Amino acid sequence: MAQSLYLASLDPNSGKSTVAVGVMDLLTRRAGSVAVFRPIVRDADTTGGDPVITLLRDQYRLPAPYEASVGVTYSDVRDDADAALSQIVERYHALADRHEVVLVVGSDYSDVAASVEFTFNTRVAVNLAAPLLLVITGYRKTPADIAAALRFGVAQAEADHATVLGTVVNRVDPADADLVKAAHPGTGVIADDPVIEAPTVAELIAAADATLISGDPDVLTRTVGDVVVAAMTLPNLLTRLADDKAVILPGDRSEVLLGLLAAHLAEGTPSLSAVFLTGGLRPEPQILDIVAGLDSRLPIALVQHDTFDMANLVGDVGGSLAAGGPRKITRALEDFAAGVDGEDLLDRLALSKPTVVTPIMFEHAMIGRAKALDKHIVLPEGAEPRILKAAEILIRRDVARLTLLGVESEVRAQAAQLGVDIGGAAILNPGDHEIRERFAKEYANLRAHKGVTVDAAYDTVADVSYFGTMMVHTGMADGMVSGAVHTTAHTIRPSFEIIKTKPEVAVVSSVFFMCLEDRVLVYGDCAVNPNPDAEQLADIALSSADTATEFGVEPRVAMLSYSTGTSGSGEAVDKVRAATEIVRSRRPDLPVEGPIQYDAAADAGVAGTKLPQSQVAGKATVFIVPDLNTGNNLYKAVQRSAGAIAVGPVLQGLRKPVNDLSRGATVPDIVNTVALTAIQASQTA
Repeated sequence: MAQSLYLASLDPNSGKSTVAVGVMDLLTRRAGSVAVFRPIVRDADTTGGDPVITLLRDQYRLPAPYEASVGVTYSDVRDDADAALSQIVERYHALADRHEVVLVVGSDYSDVAASVEFTFNTRVAVNLAAPLLLVITGYRKTPADIAAALRFGVAQAEADHATVLGTVVNRVDPADADLVKAAHPGTGVIADDPVIEAPTVAELIAAADATLISGDPDVLTRTVGDVVVAAMTLPNLLTRLADDKAVILPGDRSEVLLGLLAAHLAEGTPSLSAVFLTGGLRPEPQILDIVAGLDSRLPIALVQHDTFDMANLVGDVGGSLAAGGPRKITRALEDFAAGVDGEDLLDRLALSKPTVVTPIMFEHAMIGRAKALDKHIVLPEGAEPRILKAAEILIRRDVARLTLLGVESEVRAQAAQLGVDIGGAAILNPGDHEIRERFAKEYANLRAHKGVTVDAAYDTVADVSYFGTMMVHTGMADGMVSGAVHTTAHTIRPSFEIIKTKPEVAVVSSVFFMCLEDRVLVYGDCAVNPNPDAEQLADIALSSADTATEFGVEPRVAMLSYSTGTSGSGEAVDKVRAATEIVRSRRPDLPVEGPIQYDAAADAGVAGTKLPQSQVAGKATVFIVPDLNTGNNLYKAVQRSAGAIAVGPVLQGLRKPVNDLSRGATVPDIVNTVALTAIQASQTA
């Protein structure tokens, strides 16, 4: 039977979603199969729409269908509470029977009186045999109020025969947080965070039924820190602007709109979150042409409300964690980790040791290892939006120290328009004379055998890929990650010229970590070598086995071919057979099988028929493809058909780590690749 934890709040507006995300983050580190369950949802949310279920399923890639995570509706509880409870228990066990751990997130106090609802939640927890994690809001409460709420909540839960595993006070005034923590040892205390509670631009647009007429949809997840009503001249208005403010402006004030856009784009002035044009008054076409020509990301939305009504409406809109995107989630995880002893909570829950490695567990382990190593990674594509968004997450989670390459004013302006904070990153311009000259001399020395002069090198090292690679070579950085906008060749060619391979490695190659639902596999080489010969293929296999070991995957190597064992012959299969023998001669301790077909390598049933005595068949973890055509198609087929997460390509064989991103890389892809690179740097230091 699955272990479970019931998250229940004593009162409305407790910020339970922050705690839910923090707890789910902990659970997915320890358990291989985790689910979320909500006993009660709003009537409209039985088939979709509940923000907590959607947030946790998306963020942690939970496999259970949405409908399986829902118990009953508020209407069901009102009509017959006993029947509703029976249905909740039945639906919970149907979900729990298929998972190791279930996080049960209690109701939201949106339909009945708080005292009645809390009692119903404790009753549900008792019937599910789930211990309670009690969440109490500290918002606008004194330390004395919080102490009284804690006493009442614990006493009420115990009176209802619930087991209280722990307590968390959320949204505590930061000035009181230490006092509350000292007064209640063992209780989690999370300080109020205005960023989490603030609405996003998208939420304000939805609340006002507004129409976006200009700006970048990608920045609609930016939070709105405050609002200013533009009922004054432009010079006076400019003195009242600040970062993250939204401006409410009558739609016929085109001259003020243009002034605000100019201020938003100017270096050293506040970066606004949005402009709302009121009265349904769309600016003249000539004005909109100028707005378009400024190429600003700033969202400009048209609303039908008048200025006064819009100002009142904005004041009533609260922010949700689910709508805030990666930035809010990162803040929530940071706040939770600072206020709650996660390891103690897991120990009290006494989760059993996991028997599988899931994609989330793999990513958690990577991030944790990278944080402990404190490595310095250079990102050459410093002004690219995805790089900047990833940089903010990497900085806030303390994954690595970062240097972004680019013209500092351009990088900071781009970050400001996106609403991301990169204050913890260094920014370096490859055109910097002193460093560029030093790198030119070093590069010319390295490439003197190719006739490269210092003058020619001076131009070469100004390229961001060469400059970043030189930083790694000279020890200014521990590793480099690039390729979000540059080609693979542009990213890795400098490393072949400058960093070069390890002494024992003949060829640079790559692997993808293929994160399936219940395990992580290693595929190599799917990105670099078009048609390796037998010696190179053996070298790729050995490098891939070492990379697997570095990242906690026990290497059992399958040398893939269209034939298994001795059943086939021909140039292609003979190459794989020869490579396998080379691997065995160089590493007698390494389990390797080849040639072998994929099904025999991965499926125990097929392996029992084709290679029953093999140490690898049916349980391979490292799959070596014979050529790039096979590899690229294989990893993409598995990625798309099996829903696997492909982390990579991770380059291997270099003296120091340089890694290439896919040009379609997402922000999480970039975060993971930086963490991987930091870990690789620790192996080459």
